[in-house]
Amino acid sequence: MKSADLFVTQCRQILTCGGPIPKRKEELGDVGCTQGGCIASSQGQIVFVGQEEDFQQDFRLEPEAEFIDGKNLIALPGFVDSHTHLPFAGTREEEFVLRLKGYTYQQLAERGMGIQTSVKATRQASREELLSLVLSRLDSMLLHGTTTTEAKSGYGLNLEDEIKQLETLKEANNLHPVDIVPTFMGAHEIPEEYKACKEDYLALIIQEILPEIKQRNLAEFFDVFCEEGVYSLEESSRLIQAAQDAGFKIRIHADEFTPLGGAQLAAEKHASSADHLINITEEGIQVLSQSSTAATLLPAVPFFLMQEMRAPARKLIDAGAIVALASDFNPGSSMTESMLFIIQLAVYTMKMSIEEAINAATANASYALDRSQRIGSLEVGKRMDLILCEAPNYPSLVYHLGINPIKHVIKDGKVVVKEGRVLRQ
Repeated sequence: MKSADLFVTQCRQILTCGGPIPKRKEELGDVGCTQGGCIASSQGQIVFVGQEEDFQQDFRLEPEAEFIDGKNLIALPGFVDSHTHLPFAGTREEEFVLRLKGYTYQQLAERGMGIQTSVKATRQASREELLSLVLSRLDSMLLHGTTTTEAKSGYGLNLEDEIKQLETLKEANNLHPVDIVPTFMGAHEIPEEYKACKEDYLALIIQEILPEIKQRNLAEFFDVFCEEGVYSLEESSRLIQAAQDAGFKIRIHADEFTPLGGAQLAAEKHASSADHLINITEEGIQVLSQSSTAATLLPAVPFFLMQEMRAPARKLIDAGAIVALASDFNPGSSMTESMLFIIQLAVYTMKMSIEEAINAATANASYALDRSQRIGSLEVGKRMDLILCEAPNYPSLVYHLGINPIKHVIKDGKVVVKEGRVLRQ
């Protein structure tokens, strides 16, 4: 007889988000909802999803097994936040107030604000201060159901401080239950000291920073802000090629403010994801739809920046693109750790269905991080990353705004949030 060391019983609904990943077109709308049922795991791995009578026929609970009553709770996979700028110091409320007065993102950048403000604060922060900030934010993410997150550097913009950010992420990953997938993004902006000699900074990234980060094994992905006034298509392509030659997987900030063709570049370079895409062209939509590159949409950004345009989620989905959702948690354009809020924004502002948004924040987001074999759905053999929400049904997760319905969070088969409180292991 098989055994389990964690048993969640009598769930009101279970959303498995199961099946082939990535999910495209109609498949994105199927969350695998079952009424009632239970979920069990052993040593962090899911061993059963189904009805309790079937579990009792084939399984036994180990003597020290943990039991969770799922009565009146909705079960779904832990959220996967596949785009964040987690390791930063300082906040930008002054900039936010100016934006309320009508200043644009680009106008603030011209005044030396924006990313440069966060660069100054992050460079000044000690490793201890940065680690404390990251751990606190991970707690907030966990309370809101995120069990895996990508996290980028990019507020150092020099060798020492990019490494400081990435080493902080490595330490935080060892200390906190949320899994961190690290990305090197030294090409987030051009540092002030290199504004007049951009080529020198490109050379610094390619010849010094990339090799050092690879040698220290501090990042899995490389990301570049392919945008007018930041890194051109040609510069982005050069940086990406150098990163691929060094062994990094690729992500691209693409077509956010201007339609440069970042989506096409992402597909051409076989990037794991092209992110933002607010100004993607029709050609870009078609190219992405025929590629294996995920289109990671960040609905909190235009909401936070009070922009009228949104990424064309419906066109991307209907064309067959792999659509994922992420928070883009950062101090300048998306100050939120809540993936449930992202799901809600996707439904209300981008016309995604509830089911599409949930799958995009779990199954397809895991694909965008090259983790879909382990996480992103509740299926036998995958990691037991599970959230339990106090709600009458899963549409209520989007219908009922302004609350956090997440009661329990399980990560790798261990209860890490209980009754809405983080448990210290």
